[in-house]
Amino acid sequence: MENYNWKQFTKRITIHAAVKDIFNAWSTQAGLESWFLRLAEFTSPAGDLRKRNEPVEKADRYKWNWFGYDDTIVEEKEILFTNDIDELEFSFSGGCIVQIKIKEEEGETICELQQTMPMDDESEQRYFFIECGKGWTFYMTNLKSILEAGIDLRNKNENIKNVINS
Repeated sequence: MENYNWKQFTKRITIHAAVKDIFNAWSTQAGLESWFLRLAEFTSPAGDLRKRNEPVEKADRYKWNWFGYDDTIVEEKEILFTNDIDELEFSFSGGCIVQIKIKEEEGETICELQQTMPMDDESEQRYFFIECGKGWTFYMTNLKSILEAGIDLRNKNENIKNVINS
């Protein structure tokens, strides 16, 4: 594949939920743990652990763990931006940057995720493009499932490996 843009991808999904509910699902510990993570702790720049339903703020640090993986698989990065309404940006695996935008389009609420791979090595870009793209496709589908029907699609059994839902 010549001249393919491996530097970024965008995933979009319609969700029949209020913008505030979708934003809270991305910006609070309780929200993220309902559809995405086993543990989503946020710490303020002053070192204070945020409460489960307290929204993140710019410069907060996070610690994330997933179902299906033990505690050695952890992501610890930073919240880069939030407008506290419908936009959020955070650093992610391998130096990637993830932007979330929630907006109205054609009478529907859209949750849009854009991930940028700023590294120069194309093989590294391809890795994150493919692997993170697969992960976000599942997790955004699970976000829709949780908010619209209350059904959690995640595999929570750490002993079951190589499944698309964890």
